[in-house]
Amino acid sequence: MLFNSINFAIFLPVIFILYWLINKKSLQYQNILLLVSSYFFYACWDWRFLFLLIFSTLLDYFTGLKMYNAKNIQIKKFWFWLSISINLGFLGVFKYYNFFAESFAAAISNFGLQVNPWTLKVILPIGISFYTFHGLSYVIDIYKNRISAEKNFIDYSVFVCFFPLLVAGPIERATHLLPQIKQKRTFDYEKAVDGLRQILWGLFKKIVIADQCAEYANQIFNHSNDYSGSTLVVGAVFFAFQIYGDFSGYSDIALGVARLFGIELLRNFAFPYFSRNIAEFWRRWHISLSTWFRDYLYIPLGGSKGGIYNQIRNTFIIFIVSGFWHGANWTFIIWGFLNALYIMPSIILKNNRNNLDTVAQGKYFPNLKELFTMCLTFGLTVFAWIFFRAENLEHAWNIISHIFSHTLFTKPEILPKKFLFLLLIFMLIEWIGREQEFAIAKFGTSFPRIIRWGFYYAIVVAIFYFSGSEQQFIYFQF
Repeated sequence: MLFNSINFAIFLPVIFILYWLINKKSLQYQNILLLVSSYFFYACWDWRFLFLLIFSTLLDYFTGLKMYNAKNIQIKKFWFWLSISINLGFLGVFKYYNFFAESFAAAISNFGLQVNPWTLKVILPIGISFYTFHGLSYVIDIYKNRISAEKNFIDYSVFVCFFPLLVAGPIERATHLLPQIKQKRTFDYEKAVDGLRQILWGLFKKIVIADQCAEYANQIFNHSNDYSGSTLVVGAVFFAFQIYGDFSGYSDIALGVARLFGIELLRNFAFPYFSRNIAEFWRRWHISLSTWFRDYLYIPLGGSKGGIYNQIRNTFIIFIVSGFWHGANWTFIIWGFLNALYIMPSIILKNNRNNLDTVAQGKYFPNLKELFTMCLTFGLTVFAWIFFRAENLEHAWNIISHIFSHTLFTKPEILPKKFLFLLLIFMLIEWIGREQEFAIAKFGTSFPRIIRWGFYYAIVVAIFYFSGSEQQFIYFQF
C-alpha cells in the first residue's frame, strides 16, 4: 500500500478514528490495533512475506528474552549469535545471494573456467533491510546491557512493524520508540495538525518534485548514449532531486502519520543539500541509517580511537557497507567508496565535526564561502549519484565519459524551464524553513489566515495537478 495511493487515503482515516475511539478503553487495545493494521498494511504488498516478517519478530523477541535471562555469558552469546546469524542469513539469501553467485562466476571466467551459477528467482521482500536493522539494534542493545528485554510481545511487535516506518524507515531504536508504545497516549490537536502539515509537504515532495524529476531523469539515464554531456549533467541533477524528494518525502509522511497517533519517530532528513561539506551531508541525509552504522559498526570497530589510520580504515568500512546495504550491485559499492573518499579531507584535517549548526543560521542569505562550499558539496554528491542511478558500472562509466567531453559545453537537449522554476520555488521554501523540523513547519505562521490557507491549498492543487499513476518510492527496493 503506497502512501500516495487512494487505498492509503481510505486506510489512514479509518485506523485513526478507531485508534482514538478505543483510547479510553485500553492502551493494549490501541497497540493491538496498530499491530493488526501494520500487518494488513504490509500484507497488501505480498501476503506471503508477512510470515517472514512475523518470524523475524518472533526470533528477536525470544532471543532477546533468552539473552536477558541467561545465567552465564556463554548462553547469552549463543542466543545473541543465533539471532544475528539468522537475521543476516535471511538478508543475505534474499538480497545478496545472486550478487555473490554471479560475481563468483564472473571472477572464475577470468581464468578460462565457465560456471553457470544457480540463482534464486524470488523478489526481494519489501522493507527487509529496515525491519532487520530494527531487530538487530534491539538484540545488540540487550547483549550490551543497554536495555532490558521487552516481555510484552504485542508492544515489541509494534516497535518492529509500526506501519509508517515498516517499509522504508526511519530505522528506529528500542530506546526511543518502545517507551512511547508502552505509555498512554492522549490526542494532541496541535501535534495532529503538525503531522498533517508534514504529510502534506511529504506528498508535495514525492508527487510534485520527485515524480516529475523522475520522468526527465529516467528519460536521460535510460537513453544516455543519445544525449550530450550537458544533458547528462541535467539528468544527474534531476535524479539528485528525485531521490531527495522521494526519500525525504516518504520520511516526512511517515513522521507525520506517526504524529497523528501520538508517536514521535526519529528525524531522517535535515536539509542535506544545504550542507557545506560531505561530513555535514551525512549528518543530514538518512540520519537514522548513518547513526545506526556509527553506533553499531563504526564505534565497535574502534571509531576514531587508535590513530588516523584506524579512523580512515573504519570510515571506508562503514561507507562501503552502507553502499552494499543499499543494493547488491557494484555501483552501490563504488558510490559508498566515493563518499568515503570525499570525507577523507575532513578526517585528515580533523574538521569533520565543523558545521554542526545550520548554514547561515538566523540570516536570509549565506556568505560567499558558504555558497561556494554548498555548491561544491552538491556537485560532488550529484557526481556520486550517477553510480547510484546507473544500471551497472559500464553504464556509469559511459555516462561519465560522455559528460567529460566537448559536448559538456553544448546546450542541453532537455531543459524544462517551467519545471525548473517550480524546482527553484521548492528549494526557496526549503531554504526559508531550513531551521525547522521540516520546511513548512512554521512557514507563514505570521501571515494572515487567508494567505496561510491559500498557501496550503496551492500545495494541494499542485499535488492533484501533478498526480498521475501511483509511483513507488525509490527506497522500497532496498
